[in-house]
Amino acid sequence: MTSGPKLGVYIHWPYCARICPYCDFNVFRDRGGEEPAALARAIVADLEAQATITGPRELASIFLGGGTPSLMDPAWAGEMIAAAKRLWTPAADLEVTLEANPTDAEADRFAGFADAGVNRLSLGLQSLDDQALRFLGRNHDATAAIRATRAAVRAFPRLSIDMIYARPGQTPAAWAQELKAAVDLGAEHVSPYQLTIEAGTAFDRAVRRGQFTPPDGDTGAALFDTTQQVLKAAGFDAYEVSNHAQGEAARSRHNLIYWQGHDYLGAGPGAHGRITVDGPRQATQAASKPADYIARVGETGLGFAAREALDAQEAAQERLLSGLRITDGVPVAEVAALAIPSQKIADLVTLGLLADDPLRLRATPAGRLVLDRLTVELAT
Repeated sequence: MTSGPKLGVYIHWPYCARICPYCDFNVFRDRGGEEPAALARAIVADLEAQATITGPRELASIFLGGGTPSLMDPAWAGEMIAAAKRLWTPAADLEVTLEANPTDAEADRFAGFADAGVNRLSLGLQSLDDQALRFLGRNHDATAAIRATRAAVRAFPRLSIDMIYARPGQTPAAWAQELKAAVDLGAEHVSPYQLTIEAGTAFDRAVRRGQFTPPDGDTGAALFDTTQQVLKAAGFDAYEVSNHAQGEAARSRHNLIYWQGHDYLGAGPGAHGRITVDGPRQATQAASKPADYIARVGETGLGFAAREALDAQEAAQERLLSGLRITDGVPVAEVAALAIPSQKIADLVTLGLLADDPLRLRATPAGRLVLDRLTVELAT
């Protein structure tokens, strides 16, 4: 029996073998000891407590992200997946995704994670160029990336690969060649991300010290165009700004939970959630540090450090921000609280940034190039 909106479950495993210089996620060096096992138990307990809040729901997806969840014992992942499937009603096509890096140590665990219930792997290749991988601070080379991708194709029904472009000195021609080689490895889903310099990261400090200069806007735009051309020619649909799939079935069902405005809960240090309970949409955030998260679960049953109801305008702003990222856009009715003037929408249509659609706000290809500015223009 299910009731209420369908649900996605995000589980954050914060440990990494090393911290990449571009990363601004909630991550910690994996130093072993007893804490990881305690965290795995706490995550299961947190899921059980959150199920009493959500009530019965259809479970559409489970996503184990991080951090590097492929560093955990596959048995722990199995316990988390089994708990989620026990607490909510699994959809017939339940998607269970695990993020992994293409190191040999992680690839050796692929069969164990498949046995634990993972049916989709998200593999962080990032590049197939050894020099670029060293620049990005990765602990694998191109040979290991290729080897791991081939192992993942054998182990999982569905595979997505992440790539990073707009690296210093990168040309559209070189990027096209690299991306084609990555596509030829057999993934059904590709997530190519432009390198962004996030405040507080090692790359941010390096740029401020003049150690390297990111590509300028024109080069970034040319690399973005190259991405679209190569992946379209290979049969991938650009259904989201940074996500391309070989047909609708290959799209990330978990990420669509976010982009289509459905409910999701977060478990694990720093995890965010959005849950609709008795009317208002609630925003949750777990305690960031693993030790603090474990302690909170032990004391209260929940890992929450913050939980608040969003007002109508806040919820509509979030819906706009996520919904404009996908080609389907967002229904105008779902952002009515923003009271966007019809003339503003008409002007953006005239400028070629929004599609001429009276029922949905949909960014055009030109609008997706300036999506941040377009979103601000509509939300304010």
